[in-house]
Amino acid sequence: RILAVAMLTRSGCAVDTAGDGEAAVHHYLAGGHAMVFMDMQMPVMDGLEAARRIRAAEGPDRHVPIIALTANAFAEDQQASLEAGMDAFLTKPVREAELRAVLERFGKAVEDA
Repeated sequence: RILAVAMLTRSGCAVDTAGDGEAAVHHYLAGGHAMVFMDMQMPVMDGLEAARRIRAAEGPDRHVPIIALTANAFAEDQQASLEAGMDAFLTKPVREAELRAVLERFGKAVEDA
């Protein structure tokens, strides 16, 4: 998490962190987030369930990009993240070029939020 926060901050992003999946959902519901980077393995509630709850809470005019972060690089993990409503998938350790590519890919969504 420390590395991802540092890279996002260097890229000009304001970063808010959550210690578990339930807290991540609460942070999202509080508003103000243009993008969510979601670890798939967290205590209390895993990232897949947290993503499902975020998607269920979104209104018809709101879609916040959710990017999965995981050490598991298996195809079934990527498929599970997409089925849970995540928009992209990054494996750890995250490389800065990959992170920047995701920021650029979803930059329009971020600007519109």
